[in-house]
Amino acid sequence: MSKVTAGIIGGGRIGQLHADNLIQSPYYQLRSISDIHISHLEGTVYEKEAIITTNPNDLFLDPEIDAIFICSSTDTHVDFIKRAAQAGKHVFCEKPVSFQIEETREALQVVKDAGVNFQVGFNRRYDKHFRKVFETVRSGTIGEPHVIKVTSRDPEAPPEAYIQRSGGMFMDMTIHDFDMIRYLSGKEVVDVTVKAANLIDEKFKRNDDVDTAIITLTFEDGSLGVIDNSRQAAYGYDQRIEVFGDKGVVSAENEQNTTVKISTRESVSSDHPKYFFLDRYKEAYVEEVRDFALSILEQKPLTCSGYDGLQAENLALAARLSWQEGRTVTLSELIPVKID
Repeated sequence: MSKVTAGIIGGGRIGQLHADNLIQSPYYQLRSISDIHISHLEGTVYEKEAIITTNPNDLFLDPEIDAIFICSSTDTHVDFIKRAAQAGKHVFCEKPVSFQIEETREALQVVKDAGVNFQVGFNRRYDKHFRKVFETVRSGTIGEPHVIKVTSRDPEAPPEAYIQRSGGMFMDMTIHDFDMIRYLSGKEVVDVTVKAANLIDEKFKRNDDVDTAIITLTFEDGSLGVIDNSRQAAYGYDQRIEVFGDKGVVSAENEQNTTVKISTRESVSSDHPKYFFLDRYKEAYVEEVRDFALSILEQKPLTCSGYDGLQAENLALAARLSWQEGRTVTLSELIPVKID
């Protein structure tokens, strides 16, 4: 196999992003895209490059397809993962795998039994800045990590219709930060404490959700993590990380459209951070699908496995429970995470 022949389920924004990257990649041949509605795909480059269908079974039954990208709504993920794996297809699934830990565990068991590769779409692991921080920590340059900080603030609040089906801020937004903080630490979290508020818009409160949070985590070696979230940062998409160790500190700042800084007697100014996640993580999306292809073509280890997806979901559920009950939640209170 010189290329991975792929199909995509879900032709919305993320599905089209992956389709663009697969079309341009030397590692893939895009064969099919399935969506409930296909009128928005007709007459586009996608129709020229791939078979467009409303029936996902067409992808599961196609013997030429090696891998399926699941980019549909979260409530469909588990069913599609199981069907793809049972058809012998490798699976890439956008986060979260599901809203229910037990359903995620069941899906991962089917994947394991089928012997196919499974990658979760935590694209930030593939960002060049964050990857450099990760490599610096692993090299021992800053010694043993003592405190890991993740700042993640969206530029504007999502519409209420999105909030209603998102699973809440911890499962929709912070789940990326839970994955990142585990990735940087290399250790598991033992407990989670959340302080959260509604400071931006009443629509979050109406939907039993929050828009602002400070989350503290304790790792198994006693080191600490802090996640700072907001659904609305007036100045742009705020994405920063820092790892402080006993020998030093390493950090990654926001990406800007330019690095130009203007200094005068009156002020010092520079560009705002990039405003949209598709701009900020454009290269990371390319790298994550490349990584998935190499896990199939060259049997390279996955950078982001189903286990990582499961652990991030565990942390999201622990965070919500901590917020609801106003207490520290230990991960041992939740369903065991071992996949038999």
